[in-house]
Amino acid sequence: MKKTAIIGAGPAGIEAASVLAGSGVEVLLFEKSETPLSNLKDKAFLFPDFSAASDMVSELEDKLLKDNITRCFGTEIVEIKWKGTEWQLVSGKSEAWYADSVLIATGYSTFDARRKEELGYGIYKGVVTSLEMEKMIREGNIVNGHGDMPKRIAFLQCVGSRDEKSGNHYCSKVCCVTAVKQAIEVRKQLPRTDLTVFYMDLRMWGQGFEEMYRTAQEKYGIDFIRGRISEAAATFDDRVQIKTEDTLLGMPLRTTVDLLVLMVGMEASAGTRTLGASCGIGGEYGFIKTISPHLYDNDTGKPGLFAAGTCKRPLSIWDSINDGRSAAIAIKDYLDTLP
Repeated sequence: MKKTAIIGAGPAGIEAASVLAGSGVEVLLFEKSETPLSNLKDKAFLFPDFSAASDMVSELEDKLLKDNITRCFGTEIVEIKWKGTEWQLVSGKSEAWYADSVLIATGYSTFDARRKEELGYGIYKGVVTSLEMEKMIREGNIVNGHGDMPKRIAFLQCVGSRDEKSGNHYCSKVCCVTAVKQAIEVRKQLPRTDLTVFYMDLRMWGQGFEEMYRTAQEKYGIDFIRGRISEAAATFDDRVQIKTEDTLLGMPLRTTVDLLVLMVGMEASAGTRTLGASCGIGGEYGFIKTISPHLYDNDTGKPGLFAAGTCKRPLSIWDSINDGRSAAIAIKDYLDTLP
């Protein structure tokens, strides 16, 4: 039986493992965390249908029950080497495994908002990230830094994305729709709270996203202002004063909010950067580089070495799952050529 090693137990890695195992391929699934799907477990509801993220977690975890999948959780792969006829995988504890093919699906990390000092994250109590807001929504406990119900909340787009100062010129693809989704979810829990989304451009990439944006305005009364926040500062009562500009009206704005939510973008994870450098397939911004984004987007150009999901670029969850299926097909085609 041919063997494939998959590094990363996120949506892409699990989907690829399930498809390959169902095709009679032996799968070694590595994950540095003790449990899979850590990024998905951070979510409350998914766009555009507001289905519970926990339901998708359960469905994906069920796919790991197939007989041909060996789960190696709590194991970080730090090096991949080609050994003439197969790949050797080495862990941080110097353990070694061998496989006929390897799929890198090491996912992403979120931008560290502390790098944008002017926005006050880690300095002022009323500044939180979109991940922290997601947790508050999931737990039904949306509060400011003092544990009180916020009366005014602002969401700021493109924190760590499309930003020369942070070094990330690319769009993270899902921040815009995530802000719309979170604003709607907050409105459902806090119907009297003023909600404003500050944006550069609203990029509604997927089916149903534009409709969500319109619904946010027309049904839920959420305000959208085109403009970036240049500075955040604390007030005497520990609220957050923000300075920005309405670029459509050409007017400077200064307002005070109880919560400023920073929509942090995606970056290549540490594991992605390490393995990309180890195999010589590191691309722009630390993501994995494949042959082509069109016909060969899972193929790295090295025999039996493939990539899937957000280790290549920012993707939505459904994009990642579909990419995992695509990678599984490419891997099966490759394995069929081996003696």
